[in-house]
Amino acid sequence: MARLFGTDGVRGLANGELTPELALSIAAAAARVLAEHDRSHRPVAVVGRDPRASGEMLEAAVVAGLTSAGADVLRAGVLPTPAVAHLVSSLGADVGVMISASHNPMPDNGIKLFAAGGHKLPDAVEDEIEQKMGERSHRPTGAGVGRVRDVEDAEGQYVQHLLKVTPHRLEGLKVVVDCANGAASVAAPDAYRRAGAEVVEIHASPDGLNINDGCGSTHLDQVRAAVLEHGADLGIAHDGDADRCLAVDANGDDVDGDQIMAVLALAMKDSGELTDNTLVATVMSNLGLHIAMREAGIELKTTAVGDRYVLEELRAGGYALGGEQSGHVVLPAHATTGDGLLTALRLMARVAETGKPLAELVGVMRRLPQVLVNVVVTDKAAVAEDTAVKDAVADVEAELGDTGRVLLRPSGTEQLVRVMVEAATHELAESAAQRLAGVVSAVR
Repeated sequence: MARLFGTDGVRGLANGELTPELALSIAAAAARVLAEHDRSHRPVAVVGRDPRASGEMLEAAVVAGLTSAGADVLRAGVLPTPAVAHLVSSLGADVGVMISASHNPMPDNGIKLFAAGGHKLPDAVEDEIEQKMGERSHRPTGAGVGRVRDVEDAEGQYVQHLLKVTPHRLEGLKVVVDCANGAASVAAPDAYRRAGAEVVEIHASPDGLNINDGCGSTHLDQVRAAVLEHGADLGIAHDGDADRCLAVDANGDDVDGDQIMAVLALAMKDSGELTDNTLVATVMSNLGLHIAMREAGIELKTTAVGDRYVLEELRAGGYALGGEQSGHVVLPAHATTGDGLLTALRLMARVAETGKPLAELVGVMRRLPQVLVNVVVTDKAAVAEDTAVKDAVADVEAELGDTGRVLLRPSGTEQLVRVMVEAATHELAESAAQRLAGVVSAVR
């Protein structure tokens, strides 16, 4: 059977694959596993959700599952994912449950679990939980049943934490924030205003049905138009659960996660916060980031694609900054997971501190044209071992030299190989990618 937990928890069509019964079972099993790991006290769980309509149903199921297994619940309501992780740590809880499908469409939903301290739950513990779901268990009764209470001013506690770790006031900046009608619809405008910025908020009126609907970090045209209309210094776009952010500059040009990391890495190097002058990113980060960091005297360590791998490398090396091109950025000194609001505040603080427009700051990095071709194959493993493919990759790499890069990556879920080429021009990248795709597709 396929593993229930994916790279980012359990996700699916709410009330379709992800039923209340499944949510209750996951939560109850999680509480039992926690109780077995530490019998010194009754487990305490923080539960939060994004505003999509199915979250109300799934929150009720999760709370029922946790309390039925003897865990007490601190219900945080609608909050960004990083806020739930923060509360797990600050309130000394044993586990956090975030009900969200991030940037997915409204009909989807998901359940993400955090361990004590607000860290992503290890695979081994997820496997234990999955195993417990299939076992009969004793349920507590009477005083053994878990209790539920609401967290007082959960959003305020989180925003206060963000303000404490923002290194520079934002007076003089005008920012447009697209909240994706999601979990940050209250917290993001509040945090940015309290940090000193003039804020124009858009898509900050969630009704349970409009989350990610043509807005947010997957639809930058909305924030771009608003920046130009209001003459703002920059725009920030969050996804549904606000664990990431992308930006646009005053000209309306996109600023992706690689460019944001470049700006933050240089700022943190200047302030002495960048541990070992090292940035962690995935293999999908643009070659332009590699070049910019090398020229700045910053080492760039790369991991497999996925924020969990970035987090593992950050924790293993004790590094201070890492993230993905998609806008998931992690600053471990202040957050245990990707935090779009923290990232945005840090980015805006750098603009305010230097007095330079965002376009000038991101100019430290030139994005090289990147072409990605998905090739349907019969056997992903055979492609990796094929001599003709290896020779073709070597030929293209020799042609590109230091001005380009080739990456062949098998899909984790489908019989696909992703062929990615970066080069000095789009034409070169396109030509090389199509040539490699032809060789890959011929493998039998």
